[in-house]
Amino acid sequence: MLRRIEWAQWIILAAMFAASAAAWSRVGPRVPMHWNIRGEVDGYGGRVEGLLFVPVLAVGIYALLRVLPRFDPARANYPAFAGSYAVIRLALTALFGAVHGVVLAAALGAPVEVGRLVPVAVGVLFVVIGSVLRRVRPNYFVGIRTPWTLASARSWDRTHRVGGRVFVAAGLSFAVAGLTGVPALFVTALVLDGVALVGVVVYSYLVWRDDPERTPAFGAPPAA
Repeated sequence: MLRRIEWAQWIILAAMFAASAAAWSRVGPRVPMHWNIRGEVDGYGGRVEGLLFVPVLAVGIYALLRVLPRFDPARANYPAFAGSYAVIRLALTALFGAVHGVVLAAALGAPVEVGRLVPVAVGVLFVVIGSVLRRVRPNYFVGIRTPWTLASARSWDRTHRVGGRVFVAAGLSFAVAGLTGVPALFVTALVLDGVALVGVVVYSYLVWRDDPERTPAFGAPPAA
């Protein structure tokens, strides 16, 4: 499965560059790159910036997420959630591919409802992350890393179970807001989801506070 997920990411990245190459001579010198909350274009870039920024950024993020585990002091834990980590990376790459597709479509003059498509894409990303978050094992780069989840194995486990549900709920709210196309609904979802995520951080503290053992998430420290 891991190899298939890796191949899927390579295909998405290659397709982004191939699509940019195919559209290069068909787009004008000004490429839409930014939209406001109402889905109206309010920022443009040149052909190079507009057609290559997202693909290059996607490659950079892909490479970064591939090498980060090597520098993590808790890298021994990564094999325990390798599948979940791969799914998260694939979801991020797919989001970049979707955003690039929106940019290309707009640059080619196609009617694109950015106010609907982008929130839905972000919502799907949150749902995917939330669905695998409970399986993420302690590390310094992936997951809900607060001072309390890192200081308590109980807080890490419980916070990631609750946080996974919050991420799924946040993703669904983003997707629904996007499908309705009502900017006020999206802002409301953004605010409520922000409050919920803060609540997850507070929850991590409460679990740590009530943990009688407070065994660090990475195991008991060596004896002095």
